[in-house]
Amino acid sequence: MEQEQKQLQNEDLEQNKTEKPVSSLSKALVTGLVGGLLWSFVGVVTYFFNFSSVSAASFIIRSWIQTDWTGSWIGEFLGMIAIGLLSLGIALIYYGLLRKTKGLVPSILFGVALWFIVMYLFNPVFSAVPTVYEMDSNTIVTTLCIYILYGTFIGYSISYDYEQFAHGAS
Repeated sequence: MEQEQKQLQNEDLEQNKTEKPVSSLSKALVTGLVGGLLWSFVGVVTYFFNFSSVSAASFIIRSWIQTDWTGSWIGEFLGMIAIGLLSLGIALIYYGLLRKTKGLVPSILFGVALWFIVMYLFNPVFSAVPTVYEMDSNTIVTTLCIYILYGTFIGYSISYDYEQFAHGAS
């Protein structure tokens, strides 16, 4: 009886428990959220240091709400949260279309394509963001670089994780 209790106690110990594997899709969603938060934060930093005339709040908040608080740190913070949530969808798109690709090139091209889609196609949706023709060269280069880094972060992380998961090394 006492030996059975010791065995039950050993089974309950944290070190004796095995972790259930997390699916590749859930890791892609976490990557999307973290990538959106991280790279929108970098975008906010570049905005505050005048490398770019576009910030996270410009895209999401100031395009629909024109009040004083949208230009403050609260507006930037809410913009970063919104971009993090939108990034979940972008991660799902990458996971669905390009997760089996290898290398950095597809991820970099994904970031460039995303920049063109947001800056050209969706620009009318974001009224607080100037058109590409109205942006200065610093803003174009800075935002393009951030999108490339974002695409690389999202794409390479998802592809690498999928490859590891597919080969049972995860």
